[in-house]
Amino acid sequence: MSFGVYVHWPFCAAKCPYCDFNSHVRTAIDEDGWVDGIIRELEWTAAHQAGRPVVETIFFGGGTPSLMSGTSVGRILNRIAALSPMANDPEITLEANPASADAARFADYRAAGVNRVSLGVQALNDSDLKKLGRLHDTAEAKAALAMAMNTFERVSLDLIYARPDQTDAMWRTELKEALAFGTEHLSLYQLTIEPETPYALLHRNGSLKIPDEDLAAGLYETTQELTEAAGRPAYEISNHARPGAESRHNLIYWRYGDYAGVGPGAHGRLDLNGARTATAAIKLPERWHDTVTKNAHGFGEMTPVSNDEAAREHLLMNLRLAEGIDLVAYQRRWGIRPDAAKIAALSAQGFLILNNDTLTATPNGRLLLNRVIEELLN
Repeated sequence: MSFGVYVHWPFCAAKCPYCDFNSHVRTAIDEDGWVDGIIRELEWTAAHQAGRPVVETIFFGGGTPSLMSGTSVGRILNRIAALSPMANDPEITLEANPASADAARFADYRAAGVNRVSLGVQALNDSDLKKLGRLHDTAEAKAALAMAMNTFERVSLDLIYARPDQTDAMWRTELKEALAFGTEHLSLYQLTIEPETPYALLHRNGSLKIPDEDLAAGLYETTQELTEAAGRPAYEISNHARPGAESRHNLIYWRYGDYAGVGPGAHGRLDLNGARTATAAIKLPERWHDTVTKNAHGFGEMTPVSNDEAAREHLLMNLRLAEGIDLVAYQRRWGIRPDAAKIAALSAQGFLILNNDTLTATPNGRLLLNRVIEELLN
């Protein structure tokens, strides 16, 4: 199976009010010291894995990895290559924000080995960008996108929809503009109100109104319609790509492969000392760094994953994909198979389709996937 490495850079220039990712604002950062910690955690992980799997993908996420220097990215990539065998054509992705994008920095990333950039545009009008707490405006976003497409072989564009006061007509116009840029991949996320964020407080007190369920469902349908017409169909609930341009790294997650996660708050699924293990690094960057210094890793949790738990996780992740899940391979891997009567019942309700041992969720099924999985496995 494919194997990937996720590297979390936890620092941002500002915290967006809707964001619940493990991101932190710091006035001064010892970049070399943080990279030393990431490298040390990579070394510990490689030393404790069962075998040295071939690294197919590397993903720098955050936070804002585009605040890192090309030298730091290169140090991490070189250490990964020294610790593990590398695929001949690894996919190496870095998330970037338009506000921290410049030509010299992008050129340094490219020279270091990055061949794919995911650009967090999030909206294509200045009013909504301001509401979302973004530091860039529309002109900067478009300039950064052009720069990325001139520098990297592969570019993905991120947008958020179902934003406050957004109508179907507004989203339709905006998405058409985004598709016209011609990126091979788009990540199109519906805005959700996450607990413990400023948006959650505003939503509770009535200051923030987002589209209701019916309008949000309509915006999702518009998304499917326009991306299909543009040759960028959904291959996962929120991700759209030209066929062959899917994110190989994210496919490892959704196909339930193994991946290492290093850096503050990063998660992984690894074969550690012969047992499938869920790893979760300490979230607070300073605490993580202190722990890495003492223990050579910053994992706050290393939890064995039982066969039943793994089978459940696999089904939940794989059914997010338009390709569905091969039940013969699934049964071979875990020794179990979802109940045929439950599959039939959910198929009759329009949530699932079973075709020659391939089980897929319908568009309606993907919208209610957690509920579908609960009914399928309980």
